[in-house]
Amino acid sequence: MDTVELARALFGTTLGFHIIYATIGVGVPVMILIAEVMYLITKDKDYMLLARRWTKGFAILLAVSIASGTIVGVMLSLLFPGFMEIVGQVIALPFVIEIFAFLIEAVFMSIYLYAADRLPPWLRLVSIASVAIGATASAVLITDAHAWMNTPAGFELNENGQVTNVNPIAAFFNPSFLVTALHVTLSAYMTVAFLIGSISAIRLLRTNVNKRERTYHRKSLTIAIYVGAIMSLATAMNGHATAQMIYEYNPRKLAAAEGLFETTTHAPLSIGGWTSREDQEVKYAIEIPYALSFLAGDRFDTEVKGLNEFPEELWPPLFVHILFNIMVGIGTLLILLSCIALLWRWIRKKPLPNWLLALYVAAGPLAMIAIEAGWCFSCIGRQPYTIVNVLTTTEAATKSNNVGLLFVLFITLYVMLLIFSIGVMRYYFKRNPVQPELTEKEV
Repeated sequence: MDTVELARALFGTTLGFHIIYATIGVGVPVMILIAEVMYLITKDKDYMLLARRWTKGFAILLAVSIASGTIVGVMLSLLFPGFMEIVGQVIALPFVIEIFAFLIEAVFMSIYLYAADRLPPWLRLVSIASVAIGATASAVLITDAHAWMNTPAGFELNENGQVTNVNPIAAFFNPSFLVTALHVTLSAYMTVAFLIGSISAIRLLRTNVNKRERTYHRKSLTIAIYVGAIMSLATAMNGHATAQMIYEYNPRKLAAAEGLFETTTHAPLSIGGWTSREDQEVKYAIEIPYALSFLAGDRFDTEVKGLNEFPEELWPPLFVHILFNIMVGIGTLLILLSCIALLWRWIRKKPLPNWLLALYVAAGPLAMIAIEAGWCFSCIGRQPYTIVNVLTTTEAATKSNNVGLLFVLFITLYVMLLIFSIGVMRYYFKRNPVQPELTEKEV
């Protein structure tokens, strides 16, 4: 691997590792907030206990999220100095504001974590709501830089490649900012809901769990089902807007996502299969007639540009079709699972059967895979550019020859952090099972 490939691989691994913890960091405070609201409404102490135990897990994972997020910033500076040179002049504003968002999250997280038992319910609610707002704002602000890379705005480059006419506000509110930020936020809420649903389903499938604890886990699963259903549907609707944004501003990415080589109206949507460069088609795909044109422009006769409209050296890697299908396919399955679970509860009015619980066990990991596939699609689909139509990845990457050593060192660090976080979580919750706390609440 040459230096550029190593830089891309190392940063991709870094971001992929961080996304796991960042997604959880955005979604869990919202779930805690919902549990607190449910406690205020019902006065059921099980919801307060859910909030407390989710908070303990969140605190453990937040430490790793902060560390990995810091590493992402370091990696950008080390691996892509050409990119950072432009970023520092144009799109620094969201990074500055993000400092205050993180400060709000950290301060109120400390208050909620260490003083929740001594706070009145309304103040406890304010505290965790502030944590949720701070965490979501941090994600939105960081996502703004990613959106700007896809739809750069607020500056010009002169003949010498120097940045001129900088407008930080225009850069901040770049064309894809709102739709991208909303997509990242909704998908994070959705993923965490399904992760919590998976944990609850695992406990309910175990035969050694008594009736009292089953009641507790059913309440956790109920929250997860409703939040997962709402957020998965909202993510899908926002995904339609995202596709239209890509159609308008980066038609190369849309063409690569669907393996479309020839510009056409009434373009079909290709599901499954793999893209053949030689045959210029998606092999073994199921085609839905006219669906891509409708997805792009809300009309069946919308003209969609094919890859042959662009020089081949500007094509994204064609395997992004598989990444796109993984993301959309899993999202569709999660919507279907949510609908089945809701209908079962509304019509049968019974707890979910074991076969449906088993599906929920798989739903959490699948949701995280969809998050990873979505980020990979978005970043790889932008290639060969780091900043679309402005800066290629080759121009942005470091010229240093020591990237291989960095790769080994940081991969080792990520493995250690992963083992550490899993180990601490297992140790804490094994030492502090829920049953004694349930008994304490009853007393």
